[in-house]
Amino acid sequence: MREAIRSELAAARDTLERTLDSESVLESLERAVELSVAALEGEGRILLAGNGGSAADSQHLAAELVVRLHDERRPLAAIALTTDTSILTAAANDYGAEHLFERQVTALGRRGDVLIAISTSGNSPNILRAADAARAGGLSVIAFTGEGGGRLAERADCAVRVPSRETQHVQEAHIALGHALCLLVERRLTGGR
Repeated sequence: MREAIRSELAAARDTLERTLDSESVLESLERAVELSVAALEGEGRILLAGNGGSAADSQHLAAELVVRLHDERRPLAAIALTTDTSILTAAANDYGAEHLFERQVTALGRRGDVLIAISTSGNSPNILRAADAARAGGLSVIAFTGEGGGRLAERADCAVRVPSRETQHVQEAHIALGHALCLLVERRLTGGR
């Protein structure tokens, strides 16, 4: 059993190392920080959406922005579109699960806001529809995906593509990258280090 544990942890470490060594990931994350800072400086909001573990990441990152990650500062406007069970179940029931996030982006998103769309495959239908609604509404789209980026990468202003196809390892890298995004946004907006 210990060998299996070591193997899984080594695979996670290897994905993070490949992510760290990827110039395209670092460049995309820098662009994501710029888009996020521009939205927040312009009194805009960051909307986040994902399914399953990516839904949890959406909520986690929204909390880091609204509350704080590291520095004492004003709350930053972020909304996880994964949390309102009444909206989620009504949209799924009345329109189908592929419309869950699209309807919320259309209702809540404003020109100048940012949608952070998280999908390890880059092909989740409800995330693709959300990205399309965001583009139509004048929002910027930041995609967090796995290797390849799927169709979501084509719809994004920047796509942070983790160099792996293993869902759990992509998600592990996503939360590390999300923390980096939150920290850099926080520091840019507070003049921190």
